[in-house]
Amino acid sequence: MIAGLVILFFIFAGLYTDVLWFDQLGYLNVLTTQWVAGTVLFLIGFVAMAVPVWVSIQLAYRLRPVYAKLNSQLDRYQQVIEPLRRLAMFGIPALLGMFAGVAAATRWQTVLMWLNRTETGRVDPQFNFDISFYLMDLPFYQAVLAFASAVVLISALVVVATSYLYGSIRVSGREVLISKAARVQIAITAALYLLLQAVSIWFDQYSTLTNQGTLITGAGYTDVNATIPGRAILAGIAAVVALLFILTAIIGRWRLPVIGTALLIVSSLLIGSLYPWVVERFQVEPSAKSLEEPYIARNIDLTRDAYDVANIEEIPYNAKTTAEPGALRADAATTANIRILDPALVSDSFRQLEQFRQYYQFPDNLNVDRYMIDGVSQDTVVAVRDLNIDGLNTGNTWVNSKTVYTHGYGVVAAYGNQRSVDGQPVFLESGIPTSGALGDFEPRIYFGETSPEYSIVGAEKGANPIELDYPSGAEGAGQTYTTFSGDGGPKLDNAFKKLIYALKFQSEQIFLAASVNDKSEILYDRDPVTRVQKAAPYLTLDSDAYPSVVDGRVKWIIDGYTTSANYPYSTPVSLSDAIADTQTPPQPYALDSINYMRNSVKATVDAYSGEVTLYAWDDKEPLLQTWQKIFPSTLKPMSEMSGDLMSHVRYPADLFKVQRAILGQYHVTDPGSFYSKDDAWISPNDPDSPPSNPTLQPPYYLTMQVPGADKPSFSLYSTFQPEATGASSRNVLYGYLAVDADAGSADGVRADGYGQLRLLNLPKDGTVPGPGQVQNVFNADPTVSTELNLLRQGSSTVLNGNLLTLPVGGGLLYVQPVYVKSTGETSYPLLQKVLVAFGDQIAFEDTLNGALDVLFGGDSGATAGDTAVPDPAATGGTTGGTTGGAAGGADVPTGSTGDAATNAQLKSLLAVAKTAVADKATALAAGNFAAYGTADAKLSETIASMLTLLGE
Repeated sequence: MIAGLVILFFIFAGLYTDVLWFDQLGYLNVLTTQWVAGTVLFLIGFVAMAVPVWVSIQLAYRLRPVYAKLNSQLDRYQQVIEPLRRLAMFGIPALLGMFAGVAAATRWQTVLMWLNRTETGRVDPQFNFDISFYLMDLPFYQAVLAFASAVVLISALVVVATSYLYGSIRVSGREVLISKAARVQIAITAALYLLLQAVSIWFDQYSTLTNQGTLITGAGYTDVNATIPGRAILAGIAAVVALLFILTAIIGRWRLPVIGTALLIVSSLLIGSLYPWVVERFQVEPSAKSLEEPYIARNIDLTRDAYDVANIEEIPYNAKTTAEPGALRADAATTANIRILDPALVSDSFRQLEQFRQYYQFPDNLNVDRYMIDGVSQDTVVAVRDLNIDGLNTGNTWVNSKTVYTHGYGVVAAYGNQRSVDGQPVFLESGIPTSGALGDFEPRIYFGETSPEYSIVGAEKGANPIELDYPSGAEGAGQTYTTFSGDGGPKLDNAFKKLIYALKFQSEQIFLAASVNDKSEILYDRDPVTRVQKAAPYLTLDSDAYPSVVDGRVKWIIDGYTTSANYPYSTPVSLSDAIADTQTPPQPYALDSINYMRNSVKATVDAYSGEVTLYAWDDKEPLLQTWQKIFPSTLKPMSEMSGDLMSHVRYPADLFKVQRAILGQYHVTDPGSFYSKDDAWISPNDPDSPPSNPTLQPPYYLTMQVPGADKPSFSLYSTFQPEATGASSRNVLYGYLAVDADAGSADGVRADGYGQLRLLNLPKDGTVPGPGQVQNVFNADPTVSTELNLLRQGSSTVLNGNLLTLPVGGGLLYVQPVYVKSTGETSYPLLQKVLVAFGDQIAFEDTLNGALDVLFGGDSGATAGDTAVPDPAATGGTTGGTTGGAAGGADVPTGSTGDAATNAQLKSLLAVAKTAVADKATALAAGNFAAYGTADAKLSETIASMLTLLGE
């Protein structure tokens, strides 16, 4: 009893802490709705299973023959079971009821969606049902039928077992003797089961619209003309056989239902399997293209609708491949915003320059956002300085990790299109205390992606603060302390709450520590995605939460999706597989197949207070309307979003990745072409991913003006190449997909262009190189190789940044920053060079602005954002410029700019050679022949590079 009470108290502690957490967050109704729904369904499931099983056992036992002659084995069984009979008669139904109740409780979402269903206003092309029937009704009906079938089947099994055990069913030789009572009970149970199967088979007609076939998802010619009619016929046969079992209960003869059951099995084989195979094999396959055409059209139409790509704007784009002087003049705004800072590479730079203490950290992949700086929208690379408790090492005590080091501090933001002279990021917001162009805001990060499991904050009025705020002092040796003043977690204002949280986190210190007082709050579940998921359990959340400074606060912005796997005629995708790329690793077990997706909710989490706010981004979406009925008052309308928040909302990358995966096939709208798969596309692999394990190139956020758009906007883009493998694969571009990701900056009003997808259809003759082809040209060019070898001297590592593709100058411009990183423990990447390509021509310079000028014949017609970096050609530094064909030739561009670049390279190489000669002399004088050999090899390599540059 004591052990049981302890277990119950632990369970109560977990439940009560959930109540406190949700209540503090303001979403208690979300928890109580789930609990009430789960409890009611558990009781329904328990009763629906336990009562029929109990009744079946009771009837079979009470109607047993009193004077049945049993064999000796059954006598022994009865002797063993009889003492436990009463317990078994109640225990077995109760145990089965428990399992059934738990199974029913897990389906609370399906049941509540059916009770609160909302019509979509669109009907399916086969049965003319509103699509909500497939999204919300059919899953409920199938779940109920499956549950009821299980109940009846288990009841039948216990009836047979009980009847056999007590003599109602006897086997005498080849003859089976069944008492009248057992016959009636078994026959009626069998009739109920067959009636349920008849209804289930009837509903299986509608499942054909979501079944995945070899050609399309949904009912094809064979399904419509054979499978669907066949299932209707089988449902009727099953109902007739059920009536035969009822007849047996009355007249006592088993022949008719046995024959009927045999006919049902034969009919299911003939009508359900053989006939559809014959139609498919001998009618459809010889004329598949013409017979399947209307069903392929259905699949195309509804798939594009399900993934919200039906209104994509397709634009023919006859991309040029020749770089001409002044070609970028019309794209000056795009050129000025080209991002040369790679958010996946500069994290180490942020750490070394802005981490300051070992107990802070930055994520591996930073985020791209935009801010208005001096009235101009500026793309930025941003991160929060989050807490890293592991960095405390031996100082990681309970007091330090739970009450002193409670929060991160500050936002660090760098210009995306600029770098310093030595290649470091140019910060627009940095330092501790934080300062910069983002103005005044609350910098403390109590709720972040790497916040501790829990922290205890707050103090009584007048008490000395103990929470470390940030390091301070002239030499950075001092410390500034603070006390949390928000409402971020449940209050520990009595001994009982301290006790239950001590049990929850298995720490007696919560109950015993003197620093835990009546004003203390306990902060936990602090990851922004976790908080939003608990507040909105019906949403599928984006894999990337990103921080923004909004209305004087740091807020995490998370995109929420309503998804389904039951949209008729829509092709499913694995969400985990679709979003996997270089920056998002694949999941080992992807069980998240969907065929419908909408970005219905924008959520924010206040980094200081942990407040979760959900905004209905698409209030017309039927699934979201249904959930709003289930959880009323948990979502705010979009009209309540401030203009500052709107300016940081963006089109979500995960949705865009799913859409590009779909558009690889479904950019084709002609059924004949779709059937032939003569224009299937795929997204290219990241050219910098390892050949043994290639990953898709991620989409990138850039401010640019896409052809067809009226003005530049913050956009997200990806590219397509033809789908092929092996020797037939070609790394050329066929399509360029971009979406307007800028929601505007007006209070509660979404910009008109937001979410507009544009697909640039490139020439099919394969003249536009793809990312992999361009990367190969960069790597093979001898002058580029020479420059990179120079950058690698001194045990340095060269890192290729993200390869960006921009539709400017009438063609496609490739831009790739090149970073250099030394091998020291405290080293970090420095942006040293920029590679650019247009068609088969390339350039390699210290600045993007210089590279564009070299690439476009001395004058690109526009300026890039890194014009503030001094021109090395004019100051004696190193620079380089090359153009070449697909083979990577090393012809020097004509014109003064190219000559100056060549002279600068020669001057740089001459300086390296001079150093190598001096090193040889020093090594020889010291008798160090190993160093002498190294210097001699460097001299030979440098001379060879100079000869290559001169064309000799």
